[in-house]
Amino acid sequence: MRIKFLLIAFLASVIGFSQSVNDYKAIIVPLKYDFLKTENQYRTSTITKANLNKAGFQAFYANEMLPEGFGDRCDLLYADVKKESGFLISKLFVEFRDCYGKVIYTSAIGKSKEKEYETAYRECLDLAFVSINALHYKYSGKSVNTAKMSIPATALTASVAAVKVVETAPEADLKDPNLLYAQPTENGYQLIDKTPKVVMKLLKTSRPDSFIAIKDGVQGSLNAKDNQWFFEYYKNDQLVSEKISVKF
Repeated sequence: MRIKFLLIAFLASVIGFSQSVNDYKAIIVPLKYDFLKTENQYRTSTITKANLNKAGFQAFYANEMLPEGFGDRCDLLYADVKKESGFLISKLFVEFRDCYGKVIYTSAIGKSKEKEYETAYRECLDLAFVSINALHYKYSGKSVNTAKMSIPATALTASVAAVKVVETAPEADLKDPNLLYAQPTENGYQLIDKTPKVVMKLLKTSRPDSFIAIKDGVQGSLNAKDNQWFFEYYKNDQLVSEKISVKF
């Protein structure tokens, strides 16, 4: 199915707005947060997962093989821990995002004056989870995909009429084992695999069929050609063109 670039943000916002945390089967915990230098530094991922389990969620690390029945990534939430700057005080809060990268829930900010980071971050997370525990999470059994199908036709019609579609995305081969999924970011997208792991970061350009692309520290471009995506970059002064399967 062809997905229109400028329509996908609208669809994600409509879907996300109608969802609550109870509509998601489980939650994925990353092994590293942006404000840290290494994986599970100060045991932040371990503490996050433990607190999520206490709050009633089924939580899995991003590198875990998910059990049968959890194959649809849009039935899952994705946790993230954010740090706010503070003088002589640590401040952390937790965000839950859906498969489109839209924020579904933001916790209260946990604060600590402890000087030792592991102690401070544990205290911050424990305090942030007070608000998460208050959600009294319980999976509703309602599929997020069902919610997608229930978007009013009038909303879709209005959005198509209001948005001038510049380009359509190449069709994604859903059977491709290397298929990547696009999650919107502030300046473009991040492409994740099924684990989910961030494989590539995309930055928008003036053209909807071309992105600045970064993969494994290599910068190039992702371009649409012949109804397919190609990651192009230079290696030893030679142009390399690598086919990439992406579902936007």
